[in-house]
Amino acid sequence: MLTRRIIPCLDVINRRVTKGVKFQNNVDLGDPVEMAERYYHAGCDELVVYDITASAERRPIDIQMVREVARVVRIPFAVGGGLANLEDMSRALLAGAEKVSVNSLAVLTPGIISDGARAFGAQCIVLGMDPVANPDRERFPSGYEVTTRGFRERTGRDAVAWAQEAESRGVGEIVVNSVDADGTRRGFQLDITRLIADAVRVPVVASGGAGCPRHLREAFEDGHADAAIVAGMLHSGEYTIARIKQELAAAGVPVRRMHATAE
Repeated sequence: MLTRRIIPCLDVINRRVTKGVKFQNNVDLGDPVEMAERYYHAGCDELVVYDITASAERRPIDIQMVREVARVVRIPFAVGGGLANLEDMSRALLAGAEKVSVNSLAVLTPGIISDGARAFGAQCIVLGMDPVANPDRERFPSGYEVTTRGFRERTGRDAVAWAQEAESRGVGEIVVNSVDADGTRRGFQLDITRLIADAVRVPVVASGGAGCPRHLREAFEDGHADAAIVAGMLHSGEYTIARIKQELAAAGVPVRRMHATAE
């Protein structure tokens, strides 16, 4: 049976990790490199680092930060934000990231998925999605519309249809971040996660809303996710990677063993 991955997410603004609710009222939490190293030694399976203002500020991702994270962790990590073309992707991968995540760029220029998959391999290309509930079932059969720019712009794209198109273009993984649940710590949006997971063959990662290990179990069992992103429940110190894995294992969820530095 495939083990489920636990992935801490570091949202970065001005070289500082930040966390908000539904992308608003963000607070400063610390240095991204120090936090990446801490979570690595605590036993996480992967990491995600988003330079969340890079695209809005029309600048490339902080490559020096990517290099520094690569120096302190020995697990796969993905980066996103400020990736405008293949050259940006290449720089991030050469700096040590294993995956690059595209969101708004992919919606505006879907060919970047195909180009990236051909250039670097599908396993390196992650689609980030920010779906929001929309009751117009004629236009959005899944009940969810894709948004971009941190929920600020609606795209007119159905979430499931977009996931399937991205898969056909060669994406290797899809992160489903529910805007409606982001930062609430009340649980993942299981219905859209499950709809997308059942509609594609690539791994799907649940994101947005994790508050306790039970929420992760629900994402795996009811949402059919292959992995789950966690943020606030770790950043607050309420939970550790070890405790999350212990509770999941006790509930029968297959999780990866803690790596040597965490044991």
